[in-house]
Amino acid sequence: MLVIVVRAPLRISFVGGGTDLADFYRRSPGRVISTTIDKYVYVVINRTPLIDKVSARYSKSETAAHPSELEHTRIKAALLDLGIHKNIEIGSFATLPAKTGLGSSSSFSVALMKGLHAYQGKKINQQEAAEAASRLEIELVREPIGKQDQYAASFGGFNIIQFNPDESVEVRPVLLDYKKRLGLENHLLLFFTGITRAASSILTEQKSNIDKKFETLKEMAASVHEFSTRLLSADYKGLGGMLHQGWLKKKSLASNVSNSLIDDFYAAGMDHGAWGGKVLGAGGGGCVLFLAPPEKKNEIREAVRRVAQEKNLADFRELPVKFVQCGTEVLYNGDYHNRSFV
Repeated sequence: MLVIVVRAPLRISFVGGGTDLADFYRRSPGRVISTTIDKYVYVVINRTPLIDKVSARYSKSETAAHPSELEHTRIKAALLDLGIHKNIEIGSFATLPAKTGLGSSSSFSVALMKGLHAYQGKKINQQEAAEAASRLEIELVREPIGKQDQYAASFGGFNIIQFNPDESVEVRPVLLDYKKRLGLENHLLLFFTGITRAASSILTEQKSNIDKKFETLKEMAASVHEFSTRLLSADYKGLGGMLHQGWLKKKSLASNVSNSLIDDFYAAGMDHGAWGGKVLGAGGGGCVLFLAPPEKKNEIREAVRRVAQEKNLADFRELPVKFVQCGTEVLYNGDYHNRSFV
């Protein structure tokens, strides 16, 4: 019985988000800078030769005679596209809930496509896995999303990712030494608001506004190079200011990027010493990131915690952040009947 285990990291995107949408980058190159973090999505694929069905195990459990009967859109589309119609079970597990703004849906898609290709005896590289996941989500499932999360999860590490009008994507590593990487970690605070949200409605409006916001998006793409320069010179205060300006631009892209609760969270952090911050992902909920002097961190923690208590957000919590270099990896691929485990 064949078992495959794949792990994909989540990501933090700093500036440039939104310029990875095709309606923008086909007219002007899009660009983001992001890093993967030590939070993961796991996909387990099990060949079931004695069970002539397809099964999907995630927040719910499904078993069907054919993948076309599955509710899980990504698993259904991937199995149909690859011609896998029976004798397979797919499970998914994650460090954090879905819809937190850390790219978990696309991390799942990269892990799924890498795992399904391994299931068919094919080894695909980072570029191929990112392309396969992007095609799955954007072309097959028809999600109104961009491509940054798929490439971030597949390649791993700190990268500038550029989206070209000819549909090619360039991934350029940002070579941070250990001290600068640790320095940035020490200046970051990440909070899960406790509110999960689907990105689709926000991104649909954002796509419809691209013509009106085209110059703003060009500025956001251009800011990636300056962010990288400040990062390499360990100008953390300057980076905070750039995050703040980027967040103000992002809020202007669609009416539902922010809301009164997110504004209260953000204001609490800024009023208590943060240099800047943003909501991760499309917006509307999920995680809020701050860049702040280390000596102000406790004050900021208390301020945003008070907001969470006032709003009765039971799932609010701080998430410790560490950057990781790994991308999406096949952790195990083998016949467990012929393996011994310690």
